[in-house]
This record gives sequence, structure tokens and C-alpha cells, in this order.
Amino acid sequence: MAASGVRSCGLSGLLPAQTSLEYALLDAVTQREKDDLVYQYLQKVDGWEQDLSVPEFPEGLEWLNTEEPISVYKDLRGKVVILDFFSYCCINCIHLLPDLHELEHTYSDKDGLLIVGVHSAKFPNEKVLDNITSAVLRYNITHPVVNDADASLWQDLEVSCWPTLVILGPRGNMLFSLIGEGHKEKLFLYTSIALKYYKDRGQIRDNKIGIKLYKDSLPPSPLLFPGKVTVDHATNRLVIADTGHHRILVIWKNGQIQYSIGGPNPGRKDGLFSESTFNSPQGVAMMDNVIYVADTENHLIRKIDLEAERVSTVAGIGVQGTDKEGGAKGEQQPICSPWDVAFGTSGSEVKRNNILWIAMAGIHQIWALLLDSSKLPKKNELKKGTCLRFAGSGNEENRNNAYPHKAGFAQPSGLSLASEDPWNCLFVADSESSTVRTVSLKDGAVKHLIGGERDPMNLFAFGDVDGVGIDAKLQHPLGVAWDKKRNLLYVADSYNHKIKVVDPKTKNCTTLAGTGNTNNVTSSSFTESTFNEPGGLCVGENGRLLYVADTNNHQIKVMDLETKTISVLPVFKSENAVVDGPLRLEKPKSVPKLPKSAPSIRLSPVTVCPGQTLQFKLGLDLPSGTKLTDGVPSCWFLTAEGKKAGHACSTQVDGAGPADRRVLNPWPPAALRGLIAGNEWLLQGQIPSGDIENISSQPTISLQIPGNCLSLEVVLSISVFLYYCSADSSACMMKGILFSQLLRITETQAGCIAPVELKHAF
Repeated sequence: MAASGVRSCGLSGLLPAQTSLEYALLDAVTQREKDDLVYQYLQKVDGWEQDLSVPEFPEGLEWLNTEEPISVYKDLRGKVVILDFFSYCCINCIHLLPDLHELEHTYSDKDGLLIVGVHSAKFPNEKVLDNITSAVLRYNITHPVVNDADASLWQDLEVSCWPTLVILGPRGNMLFSLIGEGHKEKLFLYTSIALKYYKDRGQIRDNKIGIKLYKDSLPPSPLLFPGKVTVDHATNRLVIADTGHHRILVIWKNGQIQYSIGGPNPGRKDGLFSESTFNSPQGVAMMDNVIYVADTENHLIRKIDLEAERVSTVAGIGVQGTDKEGGAKGEQQPICSPWDVAFGTSGSEVKRNNILWIAMAGIHQIWALLLDSSKLPKKNELKKGTCLRFAGSGNEENRNNAYPHKAGFAQPSGLSLASEDPWNCLFVADSESSTVRTVSLKDGAVKHLIGGERDPMNLFAFGDVDGVGIDAKLQHPLGVAWDKKRNLLYVADSYNHKIKVVDPKTKNCTTLAGTGNTNNVTSSSFTESTFNEPGGLCVGENGRLLYVADTNNHQIKVMDLETKTISVLPVFKSENAVVDGPLRLEKPKSVPKLPKSAPSIRLSPVTVCPGQTLQFKLGLDLPSGTKLTDGVPSCWFLTAEGKKAGHACSTQVDGAGPADRRVLNPWPPAALRGLIAGNEWLLQGQIPSGDIENISSQPTISLQIPGNCLSLEVVLSISVFLYYCSADSSACMMKGILFSQLLRITETQAGCIAPVELKHAF
């Protein structure tokens, strides 16, 4: 509730006085004149008979970056406070964050300033605290944030636009409001004079607010909010935008890092790999040992030359641009929050990838950077290096039109090219309209594919519905990937935490993978596995694999489109990798010793090829009337130690003596001949261990055969340790089991392999 002697009111109560101030500021010439006008305005507002007060933060709201909930009229008394009403999906809100960061570095809470983020969701997914937490980490927000999930503060203050800033005086009294982005000068002017005005009156307190940054409790991870991923078909490599670490990773298909460029902190510097920096990079595209990067928060397109090991800027000037036409040479052309890039050409050209298409999320357009002299539809010959608009008016709309410049996008965030007939188009994930659109490469016509609705101004037509065309519903999709082998389009339906597949011929959209839950489950089944705001995806291995940047799970997931299985791609550093940013990896666990009574089961040999992923599905049964022991993690381990010829693996019936041991599925001696210790190469970069938390939902263990194999036959051992108790916990015990799998590695493409069942009843 508000303090006594005040009245609660919406922002409309400030409008007359602030409008007069802003008109007067237009005529002011010197900084002294502007300062005096704002000071006089504050004298007027501060002298009102009653303050325009904000309501107290309601009890029960969820807070981030604080030790405890904050009170306007207790904790914030004596502070100038900026309330930032934002939504983490909104590009305009993202554009405002650098201004707030700079303001926080200029004035601290000791100086009397505090910023409080009031998260007011647009999408249902954004009301979930865990998702807001991920955004706070991703955008390095270090001030307190409150989850106004029901928009109670938003409605009380009559806020109507993202972002909106409300500046409060030391009594919780409203002083100013700023709507939208691009008001940095006014923000700094109003804040500095408000601090001076109230300091002159002795009303500013220098007490510190209890800040507890969530990021300080993060466990180490080789990836942090990876935004996009692409595959280089020529060299068997992947490129990952490791967005949260502000770097680009070039890795082999087994997850081994070849290059790490940039990071761990944001920056903007060209040069050698060892000195180059990025700021929250997103889209990546690779061809001929060159990578182009959408360096999103630097508002640049960067070029990484892997042969020269250098980074350069090819478009943008390093500050947020407002130009919606373009036409200048790339490095002289301001651009705005590029989110994805894709190679291609215009429909009138021979297919030679001489254009870099850019999803310019910040100004809701599709742009082109000419990598060679060329023509765009309805344009004259353009010089190499020219950077200009291709489609989109710049208005934030869901508007389709045969004339590309009259069409409207709403934060386009993902691109994929289908250059072959009859498609000959760019597919666009248009996030804020929750649609997928197409842009013709022949004439630039923009057409609807799925999602949204017919009203071009309605950006709230979202949902999670499989269907055809406009009847299908998405929620803030961020990525698309074209599968030319099957003529299908895969969509990262980010806020629904799913991967969907679209037949562009029929416009039919169905869920391919994901349950909609955000817990990190990797199952052998597409429909049982989960994602958390996947941001990007790409097709590899001639259409066999789909790589997914599972952003909020900090992983790259690998979907085998033939076997319908999913695995996590391990990311690891080798001794020879060019790694400039730190890669923090957890120390691997040591494998416990199996009890002598543990059964040892030999599985039938499996033939595999390099690059193929194997799945092992645990299916162990505990004795009747028992349960896993609470607080003691049951677990599994992978080892790959060769066995000498003549070694006999066996199984033993639990409780039996040596005479009861027997060999199951014996391998011929030739299969074991020459297998000696030293096969650890098989597990390099893999996930070698894991916990078993629920006996009714046991994990699936994934193993990707490395691209470079050091032997043609190797034995993989899977050790499992189960700790369980009687139902009344009166007696507890540990049981172990060893499964041995002979792998025969061949260069011949192996057929689909069903998950290997690891079954045993104790």
C-alpha cells in the first residue's frame, strides 16, 4: 500500500506536465538550459499537494538478483528508482539494456540510484520464473527483477508498451516516464538532475540494497545459452554461436573443439583469434573455410577466416542503426540487431552463394550483403560489399505482400534457404508474430506459411497447435532449417519448447520432438525428450541428423531423423585446439569398483560406422518391495578398455557360488584378439557417467562413434551401480552389473540401429 499523503495514479497523471517539459527542451540550446528546465520541472512536480505514487509491490511476487523481496516504501525510500517494464522476448527491450547498464555504471545505489526490472510477459512462456531467470543470465541483467506475471503493476500504472521506464523520487513518487527505446539522452538527463535535486534537499540515502546475483551460483558449463548452430558439409565440422560466452566455436562432429574465438567477456575487436571479441553472437554461416557471424549486440556482421585465423567486420559500424533502406558499403552501413544469416543468391542468378541474407531483427526486415557484384529482384547491378534492405517496411507487423518493401515482419530471427525449384525462397522464423513466412528469391514476394492470423496488426495470435496453415499455432519461433532431401522444414518453436516439422506443399505442421516441458530429459524417443527454448537448428549428414541449439539447457542436441533417437553432443577441448576463452569442464568421476558378485552380461556384437550414434536404454528391475535409496545417487559409467584374447566374460546368478557362473552370448576368440588396453579414444568428449534418479524412468545412454577411429574393434563397458532399500528403509544395499558391448567399426554406412536394451532383474 502507498504511504500516507499520496495518491495512486497511472502514468496519465504525469502527461500534461512532462509534455510541457519536453516541448521546452526542444528549444533549449545549451546543456545548462536543459538542466535548469528539468530542475524547475522537478520543483513543480515535487510541490504538488499530493504525490503521484506507485503502488507497493504486491506480496508473493517472485524476485531475482535480490536477497529478499523489495519494498517501495521501505527499502527504496531515499532512492531515485527506475522501473523498467520489459518482456525478455522484445527486441526493443533488449536494445534498452546497454543504456541501463551504462547508467548503473555511472550511478550506484550508494549514489542513490536503483534500477528494478518489472518483467511483464507477452507470451505465457515468459511468465515462468525459470525462463525469466535464463533471460536475466543471458542478457547479464544485474539489478533486481520482479516477475509481474499477472501484470498487476503494469495495469495499475496504465503501462501500454514494451519497454516503458518510470522514474521515481525518494518517496515512491512518479517523476517521469519514457516509452519505447532510443531515449538515452533524456534518461541520463532526468536521472542525473533528479539525483541532484533530491540530494540538495537531503532526501537521498546511501544505504546499499541486498543484491544477490543468480549468475554467481551457476555451475560451470562448456556452453552457455548457445543461440545458433550450422554445419559445414565440406569439412565435417559444426559451428556454434556460444552466445552466453560471447564466442564462436568450431568443433568436429564428435564435439572436439578445433577453434574457440572470442569470449569469455563481451567486446568488439577485430584481429587475430587471440585478440578478437564478440557481443552475444547469434546466426552463423560457413563456406570455404570462412564463417559469417551475426554479432547481434555489436550490431555487426563479422567474418572469420579460418586459414588466416583472423576476424574482420564486413557490415555495421558498431552502434545500433536506424536506417531502414541501406545501400552503403557494408562497413559504412549502420545495421540493427542482426539475428541470423544464410548464404544464397537471388532467383535470377546462377546458384553461387554470392549473397549473405540477414534477419535484421532490430528493424523487422530482411537484408542482403553482397559477397560479390550481383543483382537483386527489381534492382540494378549492385557492387560487392553493398548492404541493403531486401524485404520488410520496418513496421512491426505480420503483413504479407507481393511487393517486398510493403510487407511487414515482427522481429525475424531465423533464416533457411531452399534454392531449388519449386521453392526458390527464404524461410523466415518471424518470432513476434509467431509465424513462419517465405520470401521469394525471384521477386521478393512475402507469403504466409504457418501460424499467426490474417490481421497483420495482431501479434498475439500464438499457441501450441498442430494444424494446417493459419490453423497451426506457434509461440515465438526462433529458428528454421530446410531439409532438401525430404522437402521438409524444421522449426524451433522456441517458447513451446518443441521442434516441429512443416510440409511447405500442404502447409501441414506437426510436432516432431519435445513434450512442452522444460526439464532436461534426453530420451530415446523424440516425443519423450524435452527442450528449453531451442533457438537454432541445422540439417547435417545428408539429411540424417538434425542439430538443435537447446539454448536454455546449454546443449547441442542431435536428433537422428532415421532412428528417431536423440543424444547430447559433448563439447570438449583437445590439447591442440586454438582456444582463447576459458572452457570450464567438470572433473570426470572415477569409476567405483564393481562387487565380485556383480553379474557380467555380454551383449551381441554391433556393427557401426564413424559418426553414428548408439543408444543404450537401461531397463533394470529392483526386487519387489524395494526403492532407490534417497540421497545416495545410483549411477552408470562408460569405459572402453580392450580385452586380451581368450578372456571370458560371464554372468553369475545373484547369490550363486563360482560353480554357477556361466558364459552368455560368447564372442569368437578372433573378435577379442588384439584388443588391448588403450581404447579411451572412443570416449573422448563423450558423457562418461550419469545418475539414475527414478527406477521407473531410467536414462538412455548415448555414444557417438568418433570420426577418426584408432581400431576396428573395441569393447565398450557399461557399469551400473544401484543403491536401494526396503520400502520401510530398514535395510539398504548396493548392487552392480557390467554390460560389455563389442563394437565392430566399418567405413561402410551402417543401417539404422535400434536402441540396445540393457535389461536385468536383481
